[in-house]
Amino acid sequence: MHYATRARAGRALVKSLSHLRGADPVVLGLPRGGVPVAFEVAEALGAPLDIILVRKLGVPWQPELAMGAIGEGDAEVLNEDVVRLGQVSRGAVEAVRAKERLELERRAGSLRGGHPRTSLSGRTAILVDDGMATGATAAVACQVARAQGAGRIVVAVPVASPEAVSRLRITADEVVCPFVPANLGGVGGAYVDFHQLDDREVTDLLARSRKPGT
Repeated sequence: MHYATRARAGRALVKSLSHLRGADPVVLGLPRGGVPVAFEVAEALGAPLDIILVRKLGVPWQPELAMGAIGEGDAEVLNEDVVRLGQVSRGAVEAVRAKERLELERRAGSLRGGHPRTSLSGRTAILVDDGMATGATAAVACQVARAQGAGRIVVAVPVASPEAVSRLRITADEVVCPFVPANLGGVGGAYVDFHQLDDREVTDLLARSRKPGT
């Protein structure tokens, strides 16, 4: 299975989320790549769209390989297996953590543009990304959503590895993923167009979602 774009992936994902229409959901996209997917989900469910800010902690010499992730409110998940097997020193972990914390704070100001976070208190939080390779980022996002008072957490992605799905079933109340290939390789391989989004694309989608009738 391949998706032409993230938007198409979002429309395909909605077919597996119809049972959440009456669950008072809030759709939370993980910037940047998860937001176009989340926009389609929020529109189809008639739910508010917001972002949930998380930063991957990449191995210094292989940034695409996640050794963990951080989120707002000092939430953190560290994959000790990756740290050990990659022989990443504690000093190197701390350097990556400090760098990503600064970027997290920058994005909070830039992407939200002064708008307050949507309250999750007692509501169903649907966490949406464009895919999961290790699940570390989504696991931290679940921690952040619970800290913000979400009553139920659903992780919804168009594609994921079997390992990531298993990991998130421990952290989230429900995991929805229509495409779980035995050997994922990389999330980008499931897309025809997997371009790197910029902040403007994300803020435009968030602005569109706030307009009545969107």
